Amino acid sequence: MSRSPREVAEQVRRMVAGEGVDFAGLFAPDGVLTYPFGLPGQPDELRGREAIRAYFDRRRGARDLLVMEGVEAVVRQTDDPEVVVTEITHHGYSKAAGQPYRHTALGVIRVRDGEIVRYDDYMNPIATARLLGRTSELASALSAGQSADQSADQSKE
Repeated sequence: MSRSPREVAEQVRRMVAGEGVDFAGLFAPDGVLTYPFGLPGQPDELRGREAIRAYFDRRRGARDLLVMEGVEAVVRQTDDPEVVVTEITHHGYSKAAGQPYRHTALGVIRVRDGEIVRYDDYMNPIATARLLGRTSELASALSAGQSADQSADQSKE
């Protein structure tokens, strides 16, 4: 029996909580994961279950920066029976920031035949950078982007 979009969203919540759920295993073989507001160095899009698995395998250490104390999720149904919108909030202590944190992300999840075919993960890049101790990296990337934008504008003149 295949899982409903709501059941898949609960599995995502369990994965965030560190309950041993294989995130990549929730995806269809050709499923897509996007980060519309990703951090510098983070891919905008990952295509395919194995690409998603490889990306998360490389990032295992990021979880060590957090002492997670709780995870809550609100799942909202949509007019499309394949799609749910999730609001996942986790909280605890950020070792990187040296302070307590509360972090929320929105996910638009499309599930077909019990597997994720598309997951658009919307996180606030400033809050995420603070949480992971990467604000200077984000500021540098933004400054570099601004310089590139200014150069492009000057070349048009």
